[in-house]
Amino acid sequence: MSNEYDVVILGGGTGGYVAAIRASQLGMKVAIVEKDKLGGTCLHRGCIPSKALLRSAEVYHTLKNSEEYGITAVDIGINFTRMQERKQKIVDQLHKGVQHLMKSGKIDIYEGTGRIMGPSIFSPQAGAINIEYPNGDSEIVVPKFVLIATGSRPRLLPGLEVDGTVVITSDEALQLAQLPSSVVIVGGGVIGIEWASLLADLGVKVEVVEFADRILPLEDEEVSKEMARLLKKRKITLHTSAQVLPETLQRGERSFTIKAMQNGKEIMLSGEKLFVSVGRQANIEDIGLNNVEAEIDRGVIKVNPMYQTGESHIYAIGDVIGGLQLAHVASHEGITAIEHMAGRQPEPINYTMVAKCTYSRPEVANVGLTEAEAKEKGYKVKVGKFNFRAIGKALVFGEHDGFVKLVVDEETDDLLGVHMIGPHVTDLISEGALARVLDATPWELAHTIHPHPTLSEIIGEAALAVDGKAIHS
Repeated sequence: MSNEYDVVILGGGTGGYVAAIRASQLGMKVAIVEKDKLGGTCLHRGCIPSKALLRSAEVYHTLKNSEEYGITAVDIGINFTRMQERKQKIVDQLHKGVQHLMKSGKIDIYEGTGRIMGPSIFSPQAGAINIEYPNGDSEIVVPKFVLIATGSRPRLLPGLEVDGTVVITSDEALQLAQLPSSVVIVGGGVIGIEWASLLADLGVKVEVVEFADRILPLEDEEVSKEMARLLKKRKITLHTSAQVLPETLQRGERSFTIKAMQNGKEIMLSGEKLFVSVGRQANIEDIGLNNVEAEIDRGVIKVNPMYQTGESHIYAIGDVIGGLQLAHVASHEGITAIEHMAGRQPEPINYTMVAKCTYSRPEVANVGLTEAEAKEKGYKVKVGKFNFRAIGKALVFGEHDGFVKLVVDEETDDLLGVHMIGPHVTDLISEGALARVLDATPWELAHTIHPHPTLSEIIGEAALAVDGKAIHS
């Protein structure tokens, strides 16, 4: 006997469960099929646990430098087991919160693997879901709409197969029982740099290998250069324009060696852990896509601006469609898709309005176009830049490296991009994102009275700097 729903969501990660809540709010009968745990990668293997460990590393760094604040701290040490326990406690608490939200929204949860079926006796159109349970049983549910939100997993490199002992990804790193003495991170993007910062603060010797000519290659070039300078200052070795050679990997019981090619020359790398961080791969296998008209393009599901696949009643969001593989993006894509199903005619998401963050030390955040991107698009730009070193609260806080940079259209005074590196910029970037949404000008940002002393004053100063009128420069 089949169960009928307005919408069935494959995947209970951030995008999936937020979409389910919105569907429930709109009076839809909704179910989630999840083979692991509600909350998905973000809650269990990504955003939350990694940031919990980053916070522990930040506290340890502060304690080690407590003399600068006039405080003497003795016998400072690392209890990595306790760090992991704190991380898990936070994850468990949030997991219970998500479960409560599902119960409150009367959202049915099927704990199994869901596969989309083609037209069958259960439904004349494709979209019925066959759910297979761990005990071997199965069940069919029939929705009017399907939302695919199955997320992603760490991308692997051929020849660098994960063994959990020597070669690891972020998944295995989060479950380490003890800290390694040294690590080589393959990939200098957001995840790689966050882990490089975290591990270095905990006393691990860190090297980063990045194929591009700079780390954080998607950031504004000035931000990338500043981050490289500060990481090198922390004794983190960076190998840019370098490519590891998987065929040269030699694995030991607790160590490895591998060669990399950098600017035409071979370099030898070695350490206790080889951390592969080269992006994420969409989970699109074995979910029944072969039974429906869903086009796959370069490993992700192709959708229209309302997230419909080739079958108008089957939608896909989040990491499985590529683009910005971020939890907050998946959430808003899910809301948009559900509202479109409900006939609400939502506005398409403008991805240039999305804030993106790196939670390293220092933090990095941006929204909109980089200076190079703006110029490539034909804009004549002017730039305002202001350093945290001239902000009183940054000096009080004890973290004064970095800056805020605004990229502005010289002809219209439109704000094209906001780029930040420094203390708490992952919180500050929301003002820049709001300014973009409201189409604010630098004048409006500059004439917003920012309280003193706060880190947010830097935004007003950077806005004034666009026209050379910064007060404290």
